[in-house]
Amino acid sequence: MKKVQSGQVIEFYSNSCLVKTNFGDFSCLAIKNVVVGDYVELEIIQDSKQLQGKIRNIKSRSSKLSKFERNKEKLFASNISHVGILVTPSPKTSTEFIDKWILKSRLSNIIPFIINNKIDTKSDQSYEKKLNIYKNINIETINCSAKYEQNLDQLISFIKNKSVLFVGNSGAGKSTLTSKLIGKDLKTAALSNDQGVHTTSISSLYKLKNNTKIIDSPGMRDIEIDNYDSNQIILGFKEILEASRYCKFNNCNHINNDGCNVIKCLSNDEINQSRYNNFISFRDC
Repeated sequence: MKKVQSGQVIEFYSNSCLVKTNFGDFSCLAIKNVVVGDYVELEIIQDSKQLQGKIRNIKSRSSKLSKFERNKEKLFASNISHVGILVTPSPKTSTEFIDKWILKSRLSNIIPFIINNKIDTKSDQSYEKKLNIYKNINIETINCSAKYEQNLDQLISFIKNKSVLFVGNSGAGKSTLTSKLIGKDLKTAALSNDQGVHTTSISSLYKLKNNTKIIDSPGMRDIEIDNYDSNQIILGFKEILEASRYCKFNNCNHINNDGCNVIKCLSNDEINQSRYNNFISFRDC
């Protein structure tokens, strides 16, 4: 076995991490800004008890997820290809939550999709209209029930060869869904570094068959978008961005300016009112 190995961070703790390589999993002291999902180079070190790793380098990331705390960016996970946004009739998922995550995903070079969970429960017409908002802007939507394992095969097929992170409000079924897909109960799953049972402060990557990876990073439930400027905000609203290209003025505020094509498309139902409201709210907050 070579002294220097390449691998991926599959578990991250407060001051250490676990890296999976072709020669096994190695516990490593974490270096600054290492997160679950990172591909790294590590040096294998023999201590008094076992082989351990020392991370020497973090390889280039295809994507990264972070949030801001006190105006400082805190990384949570990397190399994610897709974010699955869990939407449920109860507890109700707001369009603000959905649109924030669509925005966050697109600004992070990640593809968002919607998981309509709890199809075993009754939903009303307003809920179906909410789902149609996103179907109409070509956001992939998968219907399932994690609890009763309905249509999970469709979700499994969709996430094949993808690295996925699920997000949802409390009670949306994220832990249940992840547990069903990985085949173990997250509430009782033992950690690889003998730190006890799985807790909400631990980020983990689970590799399934068909080259599917699921990243569980509980700290990413609540996000803020205050640090994004107006030019970034509109990137989360592609239909509004496209309409804005035909506004009379380049600096159109899309509220009350003459010749605003966004308002024209809104009045013609080419842009959804909820999406427009969230765009203005996010931009002008």
